[in-house]
Amino acid sequence: MLILGVICFEDDPATTEADSRAVRKPVSRNAWASVWSKIDVAGFCFPMIAITINGEPRQFAAPLSCQQLIDRLELAGKRVALERNGEIVPRSRFGDQQLADGDRLEIVVAVGGG
Repeated sequence: MLILGVICFEDDPATTEADSRAVRKPVSRNAWASVWSKIDVAGFCFPMIAITINGEPRQFAAPLSCQQLIDRLELAGKRVALERNGEIVPRSRFGDQQLADGDRLEIVVAVGGG
C-alpha cells in the first residue's frame, strides 16, 4: 500500500459545547509540527500516549483503558494480571482504568499445564 498524503482534522474553536454537531476543519500546514505526535485514524488525529509494557516502550492512541490495551495486545479471554505503576489493577476495573502518558505496566499471562 502506498500512502501519498494524510489530512488531519481538528475541532473548530468557534464551535460551542451547546452545538450538537462537531465541526472539524483541516489542520493548517503550519500546524504539521504538532501533528507528528499524533496518529491518523479514519481521517482524524488523536493524541498519542507513551507507556512501558514489561520494560518495552510502546505508543498507542489515547484515550486507552486497560481493557482496550488487553484487547489490542490480543490477550482478551486469557488469565491476565496487570500492574500499573506498582499497583495491581483488579480485572473488574480494567474497563474503568484509563492509561496515561508515562505509565509503567507489567502484564503477566497465566499458563496452565502439568
